[in-house]
Amino acid sequence: MFFSVIIPLYNRPQEIAELLESLTLQTYKDFEVIIVEDGSIVTGEDIVKSFADRLAVRYFMKVNEGQGIARNYGFARAKGDYFIVLDSDVILPNGYLQHVLTGIKSEGWDAFGGPDAAHSSFTTVQKAISYAMTSPFTTGGIRGNKKHVGQFHPRSFNMGLSREVYEHTGGFRLSRRSEDIEFSIRMINEGFKVGLISEAYVYHKRRTSLLQFYKQTNSFGKGRIAIYELYPSELKWVHALPSLFVTGLVVLLFLNTMSSFLVACLGLQILAYVGNYLLFLYTLLLFLHALSKTGKLNVAFYAVLAAYTQLIAYGTGFISAYISYKLFKK
Repeated sequence: MFFSVIIPLYNRPQEIAELLESLTLQTYKDFEVIIVEDGSIVTGEDIVKSFADRLAVRYFMKVNEGQGIARNYGFARAKGDYFIVLDSDVILPNGYLQHVLTGIKSEGWDAFGGPDAAHSSFTTVQKAISYAMTSPFTTGGIRGNKKHVGQFHPRSFNMGLSREVYEHTGGFRLSRRSEDIEFSIRMINEGFKVGLISEAYVYHKRRTSLLQFYKQTNSFGKGRIAIYELYPSELKWVHALPSLFVTGLVVLLFLNTMSSFLVACLGLQILAYVGNYLLFLYTLLLFLHALSKTGKLNVAFYAVLAAYTQLIAYGTGFISAYISYKLFKK
């Protein structure tokens, strides 16, 4: 089986070297690599060309249209039986492609996805963000995995599909923001067999600061409403949990900043006490769980910050996009 690995790249040349290096170390060798530079100002062309003697790699430059369109550009030029889509900020374990091959053969997947993990070389913040994105106590609990609510939807940092799926569906329809979820839903609706290959994980670096992480997850929250516009039945109650968390924080902040006399007069003291106690327990749970998973006190501390960043960013993005869509019809 021949794989075509499709990687869009946009102004992040420093990341592609690590990914390409990990591809040279794969135990399964029957694959090509297609890099699609999506209108970058700072390109990775020289870095990509430096791997030409070790990889069957092709490099293309195009105008900027977003990662969804960039992937389609790569699909149209791919030679493989299966296309594997990766983000430029991942590193592959040596057995990644072999696990993909085994999963396809054993389960007969037409399309698939895999999980992500933190590499030992990641910074403290990157490890904390990785925890937030995979934890059962954050939105990581509703992301794609075998135990989450509803059908598994592959995400574009680690996604694969057969040539037949691409030719039938035409690839991505959205250029950015939840383009992978829309594509996954459409593949499933078209009757293709879509599932998770849990052994085919990648090390996903994600963002390098909490501010960057906030912007990214805020966009995810807005993207969920974009999916709701296209597929109303795909919006589940669990997707609104971060927005309820944000609402609860706002109410609790209001109660804590009101004068104690006013709170007492309104009979809201018990709400403030209960809210503060529950928030303390949740924070402690995050810290202890992160500590048990990472074994590092500093990572556990930042994991709490990352979890709060994620929930607030996703929740506010979800709320703002929902209001914009429902009230202003945007």
